[in-house]
Amino acid sequence: MHFTRSRDLVVAAVLGLAVVYVLFQAAYGDLPPLPTLAGVTFAVLAIAEAGLALSIRSRIKSGRVHGDAVGIARAVALAKASSLAGAFLGGAWLAAFIYVFPRRDELVAAVSDSRSAVVGAVSSALLVAAGLWLEHCCRTPPEDRRESTD
Repeated sequence: MHFTRSRDLVVAAVLGLAVVYVLFQAAYGDLPPLPTLAGVTFAVLAIAEAGLALSIRSRIKSGRVHGDAVGIARAVALAKASSLAGAFLGGAWLAAFIYVFPRRDELVAAVSDSRSAVVGAVSSALLVAAGLWLEHCCRTPPEDRRESTD
């Protein structure tokens, strides 16, 4: 498994943006209002991943990761999945914002949906950042650093 590349995140964000924008164009009038705090779930996940990243980082720096390679590998998989999901849904929330923001004057629901889209986009960005940081914290230190701590 390779580390997450920025182009992977950009592709996921563009896909999310395109899919949701087309969906909004086709069916916005039939959709229920977006809950204002719908995107906060990603902010909560971002906080949990940041805590996990701090824990793993301190264990790697202190050399206490022997025998926990499977746990670190799972954290890397979680980090990669989180950053890609955050990018995709960040694009989706951005599409929602792009669609509803110009319509705030003509549609009452667009005002509340604009706020929801901002909350979702910010929360998605936090998840991407936390996922990338967790992935960074799971990297093995260079050989010369590991030998100097022994």
